[in-house]
Amino acid sequence: MARKYRPVNMQAPYLRRIWLNPSLIADRAAYPFCLPLLTDDFELTFDRAITIIVGENGTGKSTLLEGIAVLAGYDEAGGGRGYRPVDHSNALEVMGGELSKALRASWLPRITNGWFFRAESFFSVARYLDEAALDDPISGQPPPDFLSHSHGEGFLRFFNERCRKQGIFIFDEPESALSPARQIEFLKLLHRMDESGHCQVIMATHAPMLMAYPNATLLRLTKYGLEPVRLKDTDHYRVMREFIDDPVGFVEGAIGEAAG
Repeated sequence: MARKYRPVNMQAPYLRRIWLNPSLIADRAAYPFCLPLLTDDFELTFDRAITIIVGENGTGKSTLLEGIAVLAGYDEAGGGRGYRPVDHSNALEVMGGELSKALRASWLPRITNGWFFRAESFFSVARYLDEAALDDPISGQPPPDFLSHSHGEGFLRFFNERCRKQGIFIFDEPESALSPARQIEFLKLLHRMDESGHCQVIMATHAPMLMAYPNATLLRLTKYGLEPVRLKDTDHYRVMREFIDDPVGFVEGAIGEAAG
């Protein structure tokens, strides 16, 4: 019989540090170890309950989160400990689970509860949970029925249901289905998780509104590695500021560059 999960009487963050062990890398030229981010002395320290990672596509944000998720006991395709809603055994996509084989982690203490959210696999996860509830009539609980809602509403309902207990929660671009108003609702959820003191969040995002969450560690990922950054110094903020200052001129300039 599986042992019942018991909360621990300590506050987040629980995952304190990760680092790369180069001796465990079989082929430096193979993905994901060829990413410029993964130097021999790579390490990442977590000193706050919420860590937000920003950067351009292709820098390795999702790969890093997938590696951390597998370290935490989650499937690289998304879900929680013990869930495997996505069969990716024959997938052509190369994911970051391999990274976990060369990563080492320091926990205080080790937490086995939580969730890894990937926008790409949300519907597979939601369908899995709905079907699992239907297959368990003994529980007496109705299925969560995440898929009967709009994309954004389903995301938020899913977040609100799954992110209440103690654990480590990894979000890869949660804004994918959220309008600006829904992003505000997600910020409120983050605040509740932060205020609880027993949730650690590691999140990658392109949304300046989410990057602005107070008291979070904001890190920028480039081909040179991770570095602390202020919101106003991110490319995301600068582009949005230019657009808001002159929407028509901004769009005309962007179209002109494309035409040229």
